[in-house]
Amino acid sequence: MSVTIGVPREVFPGEKRVATVPEVVEKLIKLGFAVAVESGAGDAANFGDDAYRAAGAEVVAGAANLWSRADIILKVRAPSADEVSLIKAGQTLISFIWPAQNPELMQQIAARKATVLAIDALPRMLSRAQKMDALTSMAGVAGYRAVIEAANAFGRFFNGQITAAGKIPPAKVFIAGAGVAGLAAIGTAAGLGAIVRANDTRAEVADQVVSLGGEFVKVDYEEEGGGGGGYAKVMSEGFQQAQREMYAKQAKEVDIIITTALIPGKPAPKLITADMVTSMKPGSVIVDMAAEQGGNCELTEPGQVVVKHGVTIVGYTDLVSRLAKQSSTLYASNLLRLTEELCKTKDGIINVNMDDDAIRGLTVIKDGTISWPAPPLKLPAPPAPKAAMPPPPPAHGHGAGAPASAKKVAIMFGFAAVLFGLIGYGAPSAFLAHFTVFVLACFVGYMVVWNVTPALHTPLMSVTNAISSIIAIGALVQISPPLAAGMTRPEALIQGLAGLGIALTAINMFGGFAVTQRMLAMFRK
Repeated sequence: MSVTIGVPREVFPGEKRVATVPEVVEKLIKLGFAVAVESGAGDAANFGDDAYRAAGAEVVAGAANLWSRADIILKVRAPSADEVSLIKAGQTLISFIWPAQNPELMQQIAARKATVLAIDALPRMLSRAQKMDALTSMAGVAGYRAVIEAANAFGRFFNGQITAAGKIPPAKVFIAGAGVAGLAAIGTAAGLGAIVRANDTRAEVADQVVSLGGEFVKVDYEEEGGGGGGYAKVMSEGFQQAQREMYAKQAKEVDIIITTALIPGKPAPKLITADMVTSMKPGSVIVDMAAEQGGNCELTEPGQVVVKHGVTIVGYTDLVSRLAKQSSTLYASNLLRLTEELCKTKDGIINVNMDDDAIRGLTVIKDGTISWPAPPLKLPAPPAPKAAMPPPPPAHGHGAGAPASAKKVAIMFGFAAVLFGLIGYGAPSAFLAHFTVFVLACFVGYMVVWNVTPALHTPLMSVTNAISSIIAIGALVQISPPLAAGMTRPEALIQGLAGLGIALTAINMFGGFAVTQRMLAMFRK
Protein backbone atom coordinates (compact mmCIF):
# COMPACT_ATOMS: atom_id res chain seq x y z
CA MET A 1 0.00 0.00 0.00
CA SER A 2 1.52 3.33 -1.09
CA VAL A 3 2.12 6.22 1.27
CA THR A 4 -0.41 9.04 0.84
CA ILE A 5 0.51 12.71 0.86
CA GLY A 6 -2.38 14.91 1.98
CA VAL A 7 -2.77 18.60 1.12
CA PRO A 8 -5.47 20.29 3.24
CA ARG A 9 -7.11 23.61 2.59
CA GLU A 10 -5.47 26.41 4.57
CA VAL A 11 -7.69 27.70 7.36
CA PHE A 12 -5.61 30.72 8.46
CA PRO A 13 -7.62 33.92 7.79
CA GLY A 14 -6.61 35.49 4.47
CA GLU A 15 -4.23 32.69 3.48
CA LYS A 16 -4.63 31.95 -0.23
CA ARG A 17 -1.62 29.70 -0.82
CA VAL A 18 -1.74 25.95 -1.19
CA ALA A 19 1.07 23.55 -0.29
CA THR A 20 1.30 21.84 -3.69
CA VAL A 21 0.19 22.50 -7.26
CA PRO A 22 -0.91 20.17 -10.06
CA GLU A 23 2.45 20.36 -11.81
CA VAL A 24 4.18 19.09 -8.67
CA VAL A 25 1.53 16.44 -7.98
CA GLU A 26 2.68 14.56 -11.08
CA LYS A 27 6.27 14.53 -9.79
CA LEU A 28 5.22 13.35 -6.33
CA ILE A 29 3.37 10.44 -7.93
CA LYS A 30 6.52 9.52 -9.87
CA LEU A 31 8.31 9.27 -6.51
CA GLY A 32 5.86 6.52 -5.55
CA PHE A 33 3.37 8.51 -3.46
CA ALA A 34 -0.38 8.75 -3.71
CA VAL A 35 -1.62 12.34 -3.43
CA ALA A 36 -4.92 13.46 -1.87
CA VAL A 37 -6.04 17.10 -1.97
CA GLU A 38 -8.89 18.58 0.01
CA SER A 39 -11.62 19.93 -2.22
CA GLY A 40 -11.16 23.67 -2.77
CA ALA A 41 -7.62 23.72 -1.39
CA GLY A 42 -6.24 25.50 -4.46
CA ASP A 43 -9.22 27.66 -5.40
CA ALA A 44 -7.80 30.89 -3.95
CA ALA A 45 -4.54 30.33 -5.90
CA ASN A 46 -6.41 29.56 -9.14
CA PHE A 47 -5.79 25.81 -9.02
CA GLY A 48 -9.15 24.08 -9.36
CA ASP A 49 -10.07 20.58 -8.26
CA ASP A 50 -10.23 19.41 -11.88
CA ALA A 51 -6.58 20.41 -12.42
CA TYR A 52 -5.54 18.26 -9.46
CA ARG A 53 -7.61 15.32 -10.73
CA ALA A 54 -6.01 15.66 -14.17
CA ALA A 55 -2.58 15.52 -12.54
CA GLY A 56 -3.47 12.25 -10.80
CA ALA A 57 -4.46 13.44 -7.34
CA GLU A 58 -7.55 12.29 -5.45
CA VAL A 59 -9.80 15.16 -4.40
CA VAL A 60 -11.23 14.54 -0.92
CA ALA A 61 -14.18 16.36 0.63
CA GLY A 62 -13.67 17.59 4.19
CA ALA A 63 -10.57 18.22 6.28
CA ALA A 64 -11.23 15.36 8.73
CA ASN A 65 -11.48 12.87 5.86
CA LEU A 66 -8.21 14.07 4.36
CA TRP A 67 -6.22 14.06 7.63
CA SER A 68 -7.44 10.59 8.52
CA ARG A 69 -6.26 8.95 5.31
CA ALA A 70 -2.96 10.86 4.80
CA ASP A 71 0.40 9.59 6.08
CA ILE A 72 2.21 12.84 5.25
CA ILE A 73 0.60 16.28 5.48
CA LEU A 74 1.93 19.20 3.43
CA LYS A 75 0.81 22.60 4.71
CA VAL A 76 1.71 26.27 4.40
CA ARG A 77 0.71 27.73 7.77
CA ALA A 78 1.22 26.08 11.14
CA PRO A 79 -1.78 23.92 12.09
CA SER A 80 -4.64 25.47 14.01
CA ALA A 81 -6.01 23.97 17.24
CA ASP A 82 -8.68 22.13 15.27
CA GLU A 83 -6.10 20.73 12.87
CA VAL A 84 -3.84 19.60 15.73
CA SER A 85 -6.74 17.48 16.98
CA LEU A 86 -6.80 15.72 13.59
CA ILE A 87 -3.14 14.69 13.71
CA LYS A 88 -2.72 10.95 14.22
CA ALA A 89 0.18 9.00 15.72
CA GLY A 90 2.97 8.28 13.28
CA GLN A 91 1.87 11.00 10.87
CA THR A 92 4.47 13.35 9.36
CA LEU A 93 3.71 17.06 9.06
CA ILE A 94 5.76 19.35 6.81
CA SER A 95 4.91 23.02 7.20
CA PHE A 96 5.96 26.39 8.54
CA ILE A 97 5.95 25.93 12.33
CA TRP A 98 8.17 28.65 13.88
CA PRO A 99 9.06 26.53 16.93
CA ALA A 100 10.67 29.40 18.87
CA GLN A 101 7.48 31.47 18.68
CA ASN A 102 5.06 28.56 19.22
CA PRO A 103 6.22 26.45 22.19
CA GLU A 104 2.65 25.49 23.13
CA LEU A 105 1.93 24.27 19.61
CA MET A 106 5.08 22.17 19.74
CA GLN A 107 3.91 20.50 22.94
CA GLN A 108 0.45 19.85 21.52
CA ILE A 109 1.79 18.20 18.35
CA ALA A 110 4.36 16.16 20.31
CA ALA A 111 1.54 14.79 22.42
CA ARG A 112 -0.01 13.41 19.22
CA LYS A 113 3.16 11.27 18.65
CA ALA A 114 3.77 12.78 15.22
CA THR A 115 6.91 13.80 13.34
CA VAL A 116 7.19 17.45 12.29
CA LEU A 117 9.55 19.00 9.76
CA ALA A 118 9.52 22.79 10.07
CA ILE A 119 10.45 24.27 6.71
CA ASP A 120 11.42 27.51 8.48
CA ALA A 121 14.10 25.66 10.51
CA LEU A 122 16.12 24.64 7.43
CA PRO A 123 19.88 25.24 7.93
CA ARG A 124 20.16 27.87 5.20
CA MET A 125 23.96 28.00 5.27
CA LEU A 126 24.14 24.56 3.66
CA SER A 127 24.56 25.00 -0.08
CA ARG A 128 22.52 21.91 -0.95
CA ALA A 129 19.66 23.20 1.19
CA GLN A 130 19.03 26.15 -1.11
CA LYS A 131 16.64 24.15 -3.31
CA MET A 132 14.45 23.55 -0.23
CA ASP A 133 14.68 27.10 1.13
CA ALA A 134 11.05 28.20 1.23
CA LEU A 135 11.89 31.25 3.35
CA THR A 136 13.96 32.66 0.50
CA SER A 137 11.28 31.83 -2.07
CA MET A 138 8.55 33.54 -0.07
CA ALA A 139 10.71 36.54 0.83
CA GLY A 140 11.46 37.18 -2.85
CA VAL A 141 7.74 37.19 -3.65
CA ALA A 142 7.00 39.50 -0.71
CA GLY A 143 9.71 41.98 -1.73
CA TYR A 144 8.30 42.20 -5.24
CA ARG A 145 4.75 42.62 -4.00
CA ALA A 146 5.78 45.33 -1.52
CA VAL A 147 6.95 47.53 -4.40
CA ILE A 148 3.72 46.90 -6.30
CA GLU A 149 1.69 47.94 -3.23
CA ALA A 150 3.86 51.03 -2.84
CA ALA A 151 3.33 51.98 -6.49
CA ASN A 152 -0.41 51.53 -6.07
CA ALA A 153 -0.54 53.82 -3.03
CA PHE A 154 1.96 56.38 -4.32
CA GLY A 155 -0.16 57.93 -7.07
CA ARG A 156 2.78 58.97 -9.25
CA PHE A 157 5.15 57.44 -11.79
CA PHE A 158 8.20 55.62 -10.48
CA ASN A 159 10.34 56.59 -13.47
CA GLY A 160 11.12 60.15 -14.45
CA GLN A 161 9.61 61.49 -17.65
CA ILE A 162 9.79 64.61 -19.80
CA THR A 163 6.47 65.32 -21.45
CA ALA A 164 4.85 68.23 -23.25
CA ALA A 165 3.06 68.97 -19.99
CA GLY A 166 6.31 69.25 -18.06
CA LYS A 167 9.04 67.25 -16.35
CA ILE A 168 8.16 64.45 -13.93
CA PRO A 169 10.94 63.59 -11.45
CA PRO A 170 11.60 59.92 -10.63
CA ALA A 171 10.39 58.56 -7.32
CA LYS A 172 12.96 58.12 -4.56
CA VAL A 173 12.69 54.81 -2.71
CA PHE A 174 14.53 53.88 0.47
CA ILE A 175 14.62 50.21 1.50
CA ALA A 176 15.58 49.35 5.07
CA GLY A 177 17.12 45.91 5.10
CA ALA A 178 18.81 44.22 2.15
CA GLY A 179 18.04 40.59 2.81
CA VAL A 180 16.24 38.46 0.23
CA ALA A 181 13.03 40.51 0.45
CA GLY A 182 14.93 43.78 0.39
CA LEU A 183 17.03 42.79 -2.62
CA ALA A 184 13.88 41.71 -4.47
CA ALA A 185 12.34 45.10 -3.69
CA ILE A 186 15.48 46.92 -4.85
CA GLY A 187 15.50 45.11 -8.18
CA THR A 188 11.79 45.72 -8.73
CA ALA A 189 11.88 49.41 -7.82
CA ALA A 190 14.99 50.02 -9.93
CA GLY A 191 13.35 48.17 -12.81
CA LEU A 192 10.39 50.55 -12.58
CA GLY A 193 12.77 53.48 -12.93
CA ALA A 194 12.94 54.80 -9.36
CA ILE A 195 16.02 56.14 -7.63
CA VAL A 196 16.67 53.42 -5.06
CA ARG A 197 18.65 53.64 -1.85
CA ALA A 198 19.09 50.85 0.67
CA ASN A 199 20.72 50.13 3.99
CA ASP A 200 21.56 47.00 5.94
CA THR A 201 23.53 46.24 9.08
CA ARG A 202 25.59 43.71 7.09
CA ALA A 203 28.24 45.57 5.13
CA GLU A 204 28.82 42.63 2.78
CA VAL A 205 25.48 43.21 1.00
CA ALA A 206 26.58 46.61 -0.32
CA ASP A 207 27.83 45.11 -3.59
CA GLN A 208 24.56 43.22 -4.05
CA VAL A 209 22.59 46.45 -3.62
CA VAL A 210 24.72 48.24 -6.22
CA SER A 211 24.51 45.31 -8.65
CA LEU A 212 20.70 45.58 -8.61
CA GLY A 213 20.75 49.28 -9.43
CA GLY A 214 20.54 50.72 -5.92
CA GLU A 215 22.76 52.97 -3.83
CA PHE A 216 23.99 51.60 -0.51
CA VAL A 217 23.60 54.13 2.30
CA LYS A 218 26.13 53.40 5.00
CA VAL A 219 25.59 54.11 8.70
CA ASP A 220 28.39 56.25 10.08
CA TYR A 221 29.28 53.69 12.73
CA GLU A 222 31.57 50.66 12.46
CA GLU A 223 29.92 47.44 13.65
CA GLU A 224 29.30 44.11 11.95
CA GLY A 225 25.62 43.14 11.83
CA GLY A 226 25.65 39.57 10.52
CA GLY A 227 23.72 37.28 12.84
CA GLY A 228 24.03 34.00 10.94
CA GLY A 229 21.48 32.16 8.84
CA GLY A 230 20.93 35.18 6.59
CA TYR A 231 19.50 37.35 9.39
CA ALA A 232 20.80 40.42 11.16
CA LYS A 233 21.65 40.55 14.84
CA VAL A 234 20.63 43.07 17.49
CA MET A 235 23.01 46.01 17.18
CA SER A 236 24.57 48.10 19.93
CA GLU A 237 22.91 51.27 21.19
CA GLY A 238 25.61 53.40 19.55
CA PHE A 239 24.94 51.85 16.15
CA GLN A 240 21.18 52.16 16.59
CA GLN A 241 21.49 55.88 17.37
CA ALA A 242 23.59 56.47 14.25
CA GLN A 243 21.13 54.39 12.26
CA ARG A 244 18.17 56.44 13.50
CA GLU A 245 19.90 59.64 12.43
CA MET A 246 20.46 58.22 8.96
CA TYR A 247 16.82 57.05 8.72
CA ALA A 248 15.59 60.49 9.82
CA LYS A 249 17.60 62.09 7.01
CA GLN A 250 16.32 59.65 4.41
CA ALA A 251 12.70 60.07 5.57
CA LYS A 252 12.86 63.78 4.72
CA GLU A 253 14.28 63.14 1.24
CA VAL A 254 12.55 60.06 -0.17
CA ASP A 255 9.00 59.42 -1.36
CA ILE A 256 8.68 55.74 -0.41
CA ILE A 257 10.14 53.70 2.45
CA ILE A 258 9.98 49.90 2.44
CA THR A 259 11.07 48.20 5.66
CA THR A 260 12.09 44.54 5.83
CA ALA A 261 14.08 44.24 9.07
CA LEU A 262 13.47 41.13 11.18
CA ILE A 263 15.41 39.40 13.95
CA PRO A 264 14.51 35.71 14.45
CA GLY A 265 12.62 35.01 17.66
CA LYS A 266 12.17 38.70 18.51
CA PRO A 267 9.65 41.44 17.70
CA ALA A 268 10.50 43.51 14.64
CA PRO A 269 12.85 46.40 15.53
CA LYS A 270 11.30 49.89 15.43
CA LEU A 271 13.22 51.75 12.74
CA ILE A 272 10.79 54.45 11.62
CA THR A 273 9.55 56.65 14.46
CA ALA A 274 6.44 58.79 14.51
CA ASP A 275 8.62 61.90 14.19
CA MET A 276 10.18 60.49 11.01
CA VAL A 277 6.72 59.86 9.57
CA THR A 278 5.74 63.44 10.39
CA SER A 279 8.83 64.74 8.57
CA MET A 280 7.99 62.91 5.33
CA LYS A 281 6.46 64.77 2.39
CA PRO A 282 2.67 64.61 2.05
CA GLY A 283 1.67 61.74 -0.24
CA SER A 284 4.65 59.62 0.75
CA VAL A 285 4.26 55.89 1.34
CA ILE A 286 5.64 53.41 3.89
CA VAL A 287 5.29 49.68 3.22
CA ASP A 288 6.04 47.80 6.44
CA MET A 289 6.94 44.22 5.47
CA ALA A 290 7.53 43.34 9.13
CA ALA A 291 3.95 44.18 10.12
CA GLU A 292 3.12 40.59 11.08
CA GLN A 293 5.87 40.70 13.74
CA GLY A 294 4.80 44.10 15.07
CA GLY A 295 6.18 46.31 12.33
CA ASN A 296 9.31 48.41 11.78
CA CYS A 297 7.27 51.63 11.91
CA GLU A 298 5.77 52.89 15.16
CA LEU A 299 2.52 53.87 13.44
CA THR A 300 1.95 50.63 11.53
CA GLU A 301 -1.36 48.88 12.11
CA PRO A 302 -0.87 45.20 11.13
CA GLY A 303 -3.18 44.11 8.35
CA GLN A 304 -4.35 47.65 7.63
CA VAL A 305 -3.60 50.57 5.33
CA VAL A 306 -3.74 53.83 7.25
CA VAL A 307 -2.97 57.46 6.47
CA LYS A 308 -1.21 59.37 9.23
CA HIS A 309 0.30 62.84 8.94
CA GLY A 310 -0.36 62.69 5.20
CA VAL A 311 1.69 59.48 4.81
CA THR A 312 0.10 56.21 3.66
CA ILE A 313 1.34 53.32 5.82
CA VAL A 314 0.75 49.87 4.31
CA GLY A 315 0.79 47.17 6.99
CA TYR A 316 -0.36 44.16 5.02
CA THR A 317 0.55 40.82 6.61
CA ASP A 318 -0.38 38.77 3.54
CA LEU A 319 1.94 40.15 0.86
CA VAL A 320 2.93 36.64 -0.25
CA SER A 321 -0.72 35.53 -0.45
CA ARG A 322 -1.44 38.48 -2.72
CA LEU A 323 0.57 36.60 -5.36
CA ALA A 324 -0.91 33.25 -4.37
CA LYS A 325 -0.39 31.38 -7.64
CA GLN A 326 3.27 32.32 -7.95
CA SER A 327 4.11 31.78 -4.28
CA SER A 328 2.25 28.44 -4.18
CA THR A 329 4.21 27.21 -7.18
CA LEU A 330 7.54 28.16 -5.60
CA TYR A 331 6.59 26.69 -2.22
CA ALA A 332 5.40 23.46 -3.83
CA SER A 333 8.75 23.17 -5.64
CA ASN A 334 10.62 23.62 -2.34
CA LEU A 335 8.55 20.86 -0.71
CA LEU A 336 9.11 18.61 -3.73
CA ARG A 337 12.89 18.94 -3.33
CA LEU A 338 12.54 18.15 0.36
CA THR A 339 10.43 15.09 -0.45
CA GLU A 340 13.11 13.93 -2.89
CA GLU A 341 15.65 14.13 -0.07
CA LEU A 342 13.34 12.13 2.21
CA CYS A 343 12.61 9.52 -0.46
CA LYS A 344 15.87 8.96 -2.32
CA THR A 345 14.79 5.41 -3.19
CA LYS A 346 11.74 6.75 -5.11
CA ASP A 347 9.55 3.99 -3.70
CA GLY A 348 7.07 6.15 -1.78
CA ILE A 349 8.70 5.54 1.61
CA ILE A 350 10.32 8.44 3.45
CA ASN A 351 13.35 8.24 5.70
CA VAL A 352 13.77 11.04 8.24
CA ASN A 353 17.52 10.61 8.48
CA MET A 354 18.73 12.38 11.62
CA ASP A 355 22.34 11.96 10.47
CA ASP A 356 21.68 14.25 7.52
CA ASP A 357 22.46 17.84 8.55
CA ALA A 358 19.68 19.37 6.45
CA ILE A 359 17.00 16.88 7.56
CA ARG A 360 18.16 17.05 11.19
CA GLY A 361 17.82 20.83 11.16
CA LEU A 362 14.31 20.61 9.74
CA THR A 363 13.09 17.95 12.15
CA VAL A 364 11.68 19.72 15.22
CA ILE A 365 9.62 16.74 16.49
CA LYS A 366 10.55 13.10 15.89
CA ASP A 367 7.94 10.47 16.76
CA GLY A 368 6.46 12.63 19.50
CA THR A 369 9.81 13.77 20.95
CA ILE A 370 10.76 17.42 20.56
CA SER A 371 14.15 17.51 18.83
CA TRP A 372 14.38 21.26 18.40
CA PRO A 373 16.75 23.07 18.46
CA ALA A 374 19.14 21.04 16.33
CA PRO A 375 22.78 20.84 17.42
CA PRO A 376 25.11 23.35 15.77
CA LEU A 377 26.36 22.34 12.35
CA LYS A 378 29.88 21.03 12.16
CA LEU A 379 31.16 23.30 9.45
CA PRO A 380 34.58 22.56 7.93
CA ALA A 381 37.42 24.58 9.38
CA PRO A 382 38.42 27.52 7.20
CA PRO A 383 41.56 26.92 5.17
CA ALA A 384 44.79 28.20 6.66
CA PRO A 385 45.81 31.54 5.18
CA LYS A 386 48.40 31.20 2.48
CA ALA A 387 51.80 32.68 3.11
CA ALA A 388 52.34 35.93 1.34
CA MET A 389 54.04 35.36 -1.99
CA PRO A 390 57.33 37.19 -2.42
CA PRO A 391 57.26 39.83 -5.13
CA PRO A 392 58.36 38.39 -8.48
CA PRO A 393 61.90 39.22 -9.51
CA PRO A 394 62.28 41.81 -12.25
CA ALA A 395 61.81 40.19 -15.62
CA HIS A 396 64.85 39.72 -17.82
CA GLY A 397 64.80 39.36 -21.56
CA HIS A 398 61.81 40.05 -23.77
CA GLY A 399 59.19 37.52 -22.70
CA ALA A 400 55.51 38.25 -23.12
CA GLY A 401 54.27 40.89 -20.73
CA ALA A 402 57.82 42.09 -19.82
CA PRO A 403 58.54 45.27 -21.81
CA ALA A 404 62.22 45.90 -22.44
CA SER A 405 63.96 48.79 -20.72
CA ALA A 406 64.72 51.99 -22.66
CA LYS A 407 68.45 51.19 -22.77
CA LYS A 408 67.90 47.73 -24.22
CA VAL A 409 65.45 49.08 -26.78
CA ALA A 410 67.99 51.70 -27.89
CA ILE A 411 70.73 49.06 -28.25
CA MET A 412 68.38 46.78 -30.14
CA PHE A 413 67.36 49.52 -32.56
CA GLY A 414 70.96 50.57 -33.08
CA PHE A 415 72.00 47.01 -33.90
CA ALA A 416 69.02 46.63 -36.25
CA ALA A 417 69.89 49.87 -38.05
CA VAL A 418 73.50 48.73 -38.64
CA LEU A 419 72.32 45.32 -39.86
CA PHE A 420 69.74 46.93 -42.13
CA GLY A 421 72.43 49.23 -43.59
CA LEU A 422 74.77 46.31 -44.33
CA ILE A 423 72.00 44.33 -45.99
CA GLY A 424 70.83 47.30 -48.05
CA TYR A 425 74.34 48.19 -49.20
CA GLY A 426 74.61 45.25 -51.59
CA ALA A 427 70.96 44.20 -52.06
CA PRO A 428 68.82 44.95 -55.14
CA SER A 429 66.38 47.84 -54.82
CA ALA A 430 63.32 45.55 -55.22
CA PHE A 431 64.49 43.36 -52.32
CA LEU A 432 65.18 46.43 -50.20
CA ALA A 433 61.59 47.66 -50.59
CA HIS A 434 60.13 44.32 -49.52
CA PHE A 435 62.61 44.00 -46.68
CA THR A 436 61.63 47.44 -45.38
CA VAL A 437 57.96 46.42 -45.26
CA PHE A 438 58.95 43.21 -43.45
CA VAL A 439 60.92 45.08 -40.79
CA LEU A 440 58.10 47.56 -40.20
CA ALA A 441 55.60 44.70 -39.90
CA CYS A 442 57.83 43.04 -37.30
CA PHE A 443 58.08 46.28 -35.35
CA VAL A 444 54.31 46.87 -35.37
CA GLY A 445 53.66 43.25 -34.38
CA TYR A 446 56.05 43.52 -31.44
CA MET A 447 54.55 46.77 -30.14
CA VAL A 448 50.92 45.65 -30.54
CA VAL A 449 51.10 42.04 -29.37
CA TRP A 450 54.40 40.90 -27.91
CA ASN A 451 55.04 44.03 -25.89
CA VAL A 452 51.53 44.06 -24.32
CA THR A 453 50.60 42.27 -21.10
CA PRO A 454 48.84 38.95 -21.86
CA ALA A 455 45.68 40.03 -19.99
CA LEU A 456 45.05 42.61 -22.71
CA HIS A 457 45.55 40.36 -25.73
CA THR A 458 41.87 39.51 -26.20
CA PRO A 459 40.56 43.13 -26.02
CA LEU A 460 43.17 43.99 -28.67
CA MET A 461 41.70 41.50 -31.13
CA SER A 462 39.89 44.29 -32.99
CA VAL A 463 43.13 46.29 -33.34
CA THR A 464 45.12 43.30 -34.58
CA ASN A 465 42.31 42.56 -37.04
CA ALA A 466 42.84 45.99 -38.51
CA ILE A 467 46.58 45.29 -38.88
CA SER A 468 45.80 41.90 -40.39
CA SER A 469 43.62 43.58 -42.98
CA ILE A 470 46.56 45.79 -43.99
CA ILE A 471 48.71 42.68 -44.37
CA ALA A 472 45.97 41.05 -46.47
CA ILE A 473 45.81 44.10 -48.77
CA GLY A 474 49.58 44.04 -49.19
CA ALA A 475 49.51 40.33 -50.04
CA LEU A 476 46.72 40.90 -52.56
CA VAL A 477 48.89 43.52 -54.28
CA GLN A 478 51.72 40.99 -54.55
CA ILE A 479 49.61 38.29 -56.19
CA SER A 480 47.53 40.61 -58.36
CA PRO A 481 49.60 40.12 -61.59
CA PRO A 482 48.52 37.01 -63.51
CA LEU A 483 50.79 33.99 -63.23
CA ALA A 484 53.12 33.88 -66.20
CA ALA A 485 54.66 30.77 -67.67
CA GLY A 486 58.11 32.29 -67.55
CA MET A 487 57.89 33.49 -63.92
CA THR A 488 61.22 33.56 -62.14
CA ARG A 489 61.74 31.62 -58.95
CA PRO A 490 61.81 34.75 -56.68
CA GLU A 491 58.50 35.95 -58.18
CA ALA A 492 56.90 32.55 -57.66
CA LEU A 493 58.17 32.51 -54.06
CA ILE A 494 56.74 36.00 -53.43
CA GLN A 495 53.34 35.03 -54.78
CA GLY A 496 53.37 31.82 -52.76
CA LEU A 497 54.19 33.69 -49.56
CA ALA A 498 51.53 36.28 -50.38
CA GLY A 499 48.90 33.56 -50.76
CA LEU A 500 49.95 32.00 -47.46
CA GLY A 501 49.78 35.42 -45.84
CA ILE A 502 46.21 35.94 -47.06
CA ALA A 503 45.15 32.56 -45.68
CA LEU A 504 46.72 33.14 -42.25
CA THR A 505 45.43 36.69 -41.86
CA ALA A 506 41.94 35.59 -42.89
CA ILE A 507 41.99 32.98 -40.12
CA ASN A 508 43.19 35.59 -37.63
CA MET A 509 40.62 38.17 -38.70
CA PHE A 510 37.54 35.93 -38.67
CA GLY A 511 38.68 34.14 -35.51
CA GLY A 512 39.27 37.46 -33.78
CA PHE A 513 35.82 38.74 -34.66
CA ALA A 514 34.25 35.49 -33.46
CA VAL A 515 36.03 35.70 -30.10
CA THR A 516 35.08 39.36 -29.70
CA GLN A 517 31.41 38.61 -30.40
CA ARG A 518 31.41 35.80 -27.82
CA MET A 519 32.94 38.14 -25.23
CA LEU A 520 30.31 40.82 -25.91
CA ALA A 521 27.53 38.24 -25.68
CA MET A 522 28.60 37.47 -22.11
CA PHE A 523 27.62 41.00 -21.05
CA ARG A 524 24.29 41.14 -22.87
CA LYS A 525 21.06 40.28 -21.05
